[in-house]
Parts: sequence; structure tokens; C-alpha cells
Amino acid sequence: MGVILGVDPAINHYENFPVASLLLPARLRFPVRAIYRFARSADDIADEGDAPPQNRLAQLDRYRAQLDSIARGDDPGESMFRDLACVISQHRLPIQLFRDLLDAFAQDVVKGRYANFGELMQYCQRSANPIGRLMLHLYQATDRPFMELSDHICSGLQLINFLQDVEADYRKNRIYIPLDELSSFGISEQQIAHGEHSAGWGALMQYQTRRAQDMLDAGSPLGQALRGRIGLELRMITAGGQRILEKLQSVKGDVFRHRPVLMPWDWPLMLLRAMLPLNTRS
Repeated sequence: MGVILGVDPAINHYENFPVASLLLPARLRFPVRAIYRFARSADDIADEGDAPPQNRLAQLDRYRAQLDSIARGDDPGESMFRDLACVISQHRLPIQLFRDLLDAFAQDVVKGRYANFGELMQYCQRSANPIGRLMLHLYQATDRPFMELSDHICSGLQLINFLQDVEADYRKNRIYIPLDELSSFGISEQQIAHGEHSAGWGALMQYQTRRAQDMLDAGSPLGQALRGRIGLELRMITAGGQRILEKLQSVKGDVFRHRPVLMPWDWPLMLLRAMLPLNTRS
């Protein structure tokens, strides 16, 4: 379950955050869509349908072979990978970041539980952070402090996705809340299976949302450091994460009955927040 920051109207997926939106400079829309198409399709191999694990892993291996072909300078053949090869070459994108995404998607096929938060963050480093780092390469803003701020934002957004999708993920035999934290709040897997919203579950979700908020806050200076429409786009993405967290808090973490999603009326508020100076936002 990688974090995919956007929505492509050609693909029937709900996503929280805009990809290749009008906020981005026109020159970046094609590269962003090419990256999105690769990541979304590979994520679907791991997540969608009822193919057995060995088939999913084989398909992801085919994606790895295509990346190897691109790295050698060969023609990958398929249009999606040709577009990706063009973008990688033109913008000098590190191909390892694409391999990291594939590793995370393959992990989703074989691993459904995380013992602790450190283990979960290792997953986020490959499932979420590469997206932000690829964007920074497109923006030509690859200073190490920028990368670290981006990692905070992307991991925070990934955690928010986990909280939104507790029920859907459990149907795929996955739990992305660390097992030791479930235990410390007195939550069993059976409660998740039955969609039970107890006081303990509410307290657990409050803890989880606060941590995700802290991660977004830690990365938020990046939205001010990046100038122009790129910075505004990033601030919109962060505002989207913030809005989902507010919705989670308003239902006291009851994602079983009230899965929080962004609605059309949320976007004006997000835009307003994105345009305000950092120290005046509520």
C-alpha cells in the first residue's frame, strides 16, 4: 500500500492529493504523470484482484526487469516504460527510487503485520519517501535538508493513509498499526475484524493522528522553502493531509463507520491554508 499522491482521471482510484494538477508548472505535468502511472500500476499489482502471491511477485519482477532495461539504455518496449525512461533520462532521476517502490509493493504481498513503529517506518522509507524525493529531483531541489523534510511529509501522509484504510487493509489481511501499540491500548485483531469502536480504539487513534500530525509539522517548512507554484502544490498536499486528520479527530477515530475522505468543499479551505503564511495557519 504505497502512498500515491494524486488522482489520474484515466484510472478509477480515489486519492487524497492532486497529481499533475494545474498548480504545477506545465513542464512537470508529463513527468509527474509518468511517475504516477508507474507507481499506481505497480501498487495495483500488489493490492487489487485475487491473483495468488507468486503471480503478483512475478509481475513485479517484470517491472524490475523493465527498470534494468532502462538503466542499460535499452528500449523497454512498453509505452508506460518508454515514457518513464524518457523522464528518467531527461531529469536524471535515480532509478533506485523506483526499485525501492517495487520492493515496498512486493513486501505488501508477503507481509501483513508490523511489530513496532521502527519496522513500519522502514516500510515507509521505501513505499512513500521515494515519491517525494523523485518530486524534488524534478524540482531540482535535492539539497539534503530538503530531502529530509520531504521524508517527514511523505511518511506522515503514508501514516494518514493507514489510518483511513484500517478496514480495507484488514480485508487484505494487512494491519499497518504496529502490533505493540495495538497491545498497549488493549486492542485485538478481532476488534478490527468486527469494526468495534471502543474507548481504547479512540485513544489509539488519537495517538496515531497526533504522531502523523507531528510528522507533517516537521516537514512543513519545505512548502515555504520551495518557491512559486511548486511550493503551493506541496502546501496543498500537506493541507490535504491535515484535513484528513481533522476528519479523523471529529469522528474520534471511528474509521469503521466514517472513513474520512476529501470532498469538493474541502478544497477551497485547503487552498486558503496553502496560501497563508505558515505562522498564521490554524
